[in-house]
Amino acid sequence: MVRCLRVCATIAPGSDVGFFAKDAAMMQLADGIRRHGFKKWYERELLRGHAHLVVLIFCCLGLMMALEGATRFRSTADQLFDLMAVVVCTGAGLWALRRYMGLLLRAESIANQADCPRCKAYGRLELAASTSPASAAQTSEAPDQQVAVRCRACGHEWPIYL
Repeated sequence: MVRCLRVCATIAPGSDVGFFAKDAAMMQLADGIRRHGFKKWYERELLRGHAHLVVLIFCCLGLMMALEGATRFRSTADQLFDLMAVVVCTGAGLWALRRYMGLLLRAESIANQADCPRCKAYGRLELAASTSPASAAQTSEAPDQQVAVRCRACGHEWPIYL
């Protein structure tokens, strides 16, 4: 019970949950670009998002089956089970929809910044030398979350904002 109250307190309005989520997203972006490159990172983010879309489709199918089963007159226990299935499928479907939209919007926002301002090369970037785990932790104190990147073609550096 105490653990639940602590979690609920961190999700309360005005808390810094969004700040920590952006900090984790910045580290995930920097780590993904460092390990796989931008294009592979972007592809993986799209795949993760679309996996949540598949979960959403399955939840919609489960919701339709549970609603169809609830309309038939049967015992009270069966109807309660169908009602519970409706609630679970609705909750899981809303969660999957939120994750799908969040992952795709974030990936598209970052992809729109992946053009080199100097040579206009798309996605040919790597982390700038100033982007290390220690410097990334220091930038987490700043209100704008950013990752410094460098173009592989011309060497120009620019920030990508989350």
